Amino acid sequence: MSSSKPTTLRGALPGLRRTVKHVAPHLRSERPLLVGGLAAMFAEVLMRLLEPWPLKFVLDGVIAASGAEIAGEAPASLPMVLLLACIGLLVVVSLRALASYLMTIAFALAGNRLLTKVRGHAFTHLQTLSMAFHDNSRTGDLVARVTSDVGRLKEVAVTAALPLIGNVVTMIAMVVVVFVLDAPLALVMIAVLPIFFLTGARVSRRINGVSRQQRKAEGELASMATESLSAMRVIQSYSLEDKMSGAFASNNAKTLKDGVKAKKLSAGLERKTDVLVGLATAVVLYIGANRVLAGALTPGELVVFITYLKAAFKPMRDLAKYTGRIAQAAASGERLVDVLEETPKVVNTSWARHARRFRGDVWLRRVWMSYTPGHPVLRGLDLHVLPGERVAVVGPSGAGKSSLAMLLSRLRDPEAGQVCIDGIDVRDLTLESVRPQIAIVLQESLLFATTIRENIADGAPGTSDAQIEAAARLAGAHDFIMAMPHGYDTVVGERGTTLSGGQRQRIAIARAAVRDAPIVILDEAMTGLDKGTEKEVLAAMNRLTEGRTTIIITHDLAAARDADRVFWVEGGVVTDSGRPGAVMDRRAGPAGAGGANAAAPAASSSPPTDPAAHIERKEQGLALPN
Repeated sequence: MSSSKPTTLRGALPGLRRTVKHVAPHLRSERPLLVGGLAAMFAEVLMRLLEPWPLKFVLDGVIAASGAEIAGEAPASLPMVLLLACIGLLVVVSLRALASYLMTIAFALAGNRLLTKVRGHAFTHLQTLSMAFHDNSRTGDLVARVTSDVGRLKEVAVTAALPLIGNVVTMIAMVVVVFVLDAPLALVMIAVLPIFFLTGARVSRRINGVSRQQRKAEGELASMATESLSAMRVIQSYSLEDKMSGAFASNNAKTLKDGVKAKKLSAGLERKTDVLVGLATAVVLYIGANRVLAGALTPGELVVFITYLKAAFKPMRDLAKYTGRIAQAAASGERLVDVLEETPKVVNTSWARHARRFRGDVWLRRVWMSYTPGHPVLRGLDLHVLPGERVAVVGPSGAGKSSLAMLLSRLRDPEAGQVCIDGIDVRDLTLESVRPQIAIVLQESLLFATTIRENIADGAPGTSDAQIEAAARLAGAHDFIMAMPHGYDTVVGERGTTLSGGQRQRIAIARAAVRDAPIVILDEAMTGLDKGTEKEVLAAMNRLTEGRTTIIITHDLAAARDADRVFWVEGGVVTDSGRPGAVMDRRAGPAGAGGANAAAPAASSSPPTDPAAHIERKEQGLALPN
């Protein structure tokens, strides 16, 4: 994520350009609406230009008539001029109202559609980003970027930016007309603009800086709320309500302070702008009246001039009014673009091919991997699992066991070494063909807040009801599901909290079963279950893994007693392997980790090869190391 941010509106322009760059691809489908909106906008500008002229004809006609009456010659055409002027004014105002309505509807519809697509694109992009990104990001902040930041962009685009464009076009058109009417007076009118920009620049810089702080604080607030609400059981169990409420109140107060500060600055700029516009109007009125008396202007033309003056300065007032909102939109846009410009670290290589159905031969060769640069979790790990074999990977917490599941399903790629299935490096295969062939049952199997049927079907989209029921029977879940009020259509709570741990785990097993994957990974899947539930879940797991390559990841040697082989992982390498009984004996013996098969490569702090070596060798057509 970007760390240094500009603090001026001019400095924010690159960020706005970055935002436009990501929004532009979605513009094509909205071109008809945008073209229609622009046409309506120019029609509205034209009506604004015409609106004062009927009043000019009336004033000049009345004054001319007054002069003629004094001379004893009243023009007979005056009533007709007044009638036509009034009808003309009504027509112009009606057409302007219609054009303004059409412009607002077209721009609002286009803006909402456009940014709805951007939000969908951002959410889809977030799901493609690697676990390395998500592990280092706060969920609440990401949610704020996709929801409130996009909402802020949408609001400002529809209610501020697009109307501001119309007002700027109006200002330019009116300045051209007043120059044609009276160039010296027009120069007096625009002389106030440099004063406005000098005054506004300093305040705009402060508003933009405060807005960035506010958006950052709001992101932190969303993260705190998300984390607290998702951990409510822990908070209440440890009586942390006061602590969490205090922390939330502190952050909430900070967003309030920044919000009030930005509003005060924006309101101050608006009032200064009003004073400047009033000053310009007074000067133009004084000089213009003198020019009327000198015969250089008619009274009607002076009225047109004053009307144009007030309308032409409306963009200045709007800019002052919307400066804070535009600054917030710039900050929101950059926060969104920061996400969109993140690139997935795990992607299909240019030579990746579709994988056939795996036999299940798994081989990790000299694998290095780290979550934090310079602190490897796996340090040259070697591990080979034969097709259909049931192995247990055992070791202390933090030894790197769960990293194997991430490597096999390509949630992460190794920095060095190879992860091979059926003799093929998984980086040479497409993600779409590797991941569906690996089923994972986690310690905390998360369920979505939807029906049990949909939760099971998530294992393999397109699964039939018959396959769902068969998977549930295999997992030993069918009976308790049917005992629920709505059976398979029962909606579970968020993360499956309305079910017991054993029920959640058996539904997770059913979800894995419908996948029909040749490789099954059980990552601490039995942890936290009571003895009775453990027995039922274990039976379900045995049915799930029958005839499949199975990797059981656990910290408990006793949970590995039914495995064909056990690998003891410690310090990022395999330090012992063999039959469960033999490994248990050696681990329990006086030699401990120094058992007969404890030979392992010496631990090092860095991988022996460059992380990009695999890709470089493939691109150069070199043979991979054996």
